[in-house]
Amino acid sequence: MNNIPSLHHKKIFFASDFHLGVPTREDSLQRERRIVRWLDSIKDEAHSIYLLGDIFDFWFEYRHAIPKGFIRLQGKLAELRDAGIPIIFFTGNHDMWMFDYFTEELGIPIYRDPQILTVGTQRLMIGHGDGLGPGDHTYKFLKKFFNSRLCQWLFARIHPNFGIGLANYWSRKSRISNIEKQEDKFEKAENEYLWVYCTEVEQKAHHDFYIFGHRHLPLDLPIGEHARYINIGEWVNFNTYGVYDGETMVLKTFPRD
Repeated sequence: MNNIPSLHHKKIFFASDFHLGVPTREDSLQRERRIVRWLDSIKDEAHSIYLLGDIFDFWFEYRHAIPKGFIRLQGKLAELRDAGIPIIFFTGNHDMWMFDYFTEELGIPIYRDPQILTVGTQRLMIGHGDGLGPGDHTYKFLKKFFNSRLCQWLFARIHPNFGIGLANYWSRKSRISNIEKQEDKFEKAENEYLWVYCTEVEQKAHHDFYIFGHRHLPLDLPIGEHARYINIGEWVNFNTYGVYDGETMVLKTFPRD
């Protein structure tokens, strides 16, 4: 990822976990319109925009087909890119099957692993956050399988009508679709696996900010005396996003409709 000498009085914006597509089409469409309004509201200030995964609750790119819908978001991203604003995607565990559509159509690079961004003298580690830290060995194994060419080739053999329909069925059972089943409550930093991961990384190399999604809970936690772990939350319940001005990082909330 490129180094940025200065933001020139602009800001970098971070958002994650839109989970477009769930729990219902109507809810998703309302959320998509809210996201588009948010993008409109930041475009004059934005140096760049980082979308940190699970933008879609399901995504698979067939050779000649993509999932139906989300055209308002895609149109707004195209507008921002045409205006010269860099947009960077990270895949999450729900949209890990993003390939080259956004890169070829919109010039949006796709990253699958955490990346280091240097702004002036500060270092930021950025990623989605799934599969990092201790535990969750079953998911880590499944992630390797789902990311394998064999799995992707097999799914591509399924007709889109059935494949996307099946995936959408399972999406409606995901934790973000079932608010009453969520366990997104903060107890202490030591219980946060991403905080533990960032603490281990910090012992080897200093980063000023660790910025992740996936957790579905907005968090701003210190790591030692000189670093912070920021989780930017999600847009089904919180509508939170991160703003970095080259020195400080803050969490903000976009108002609902």
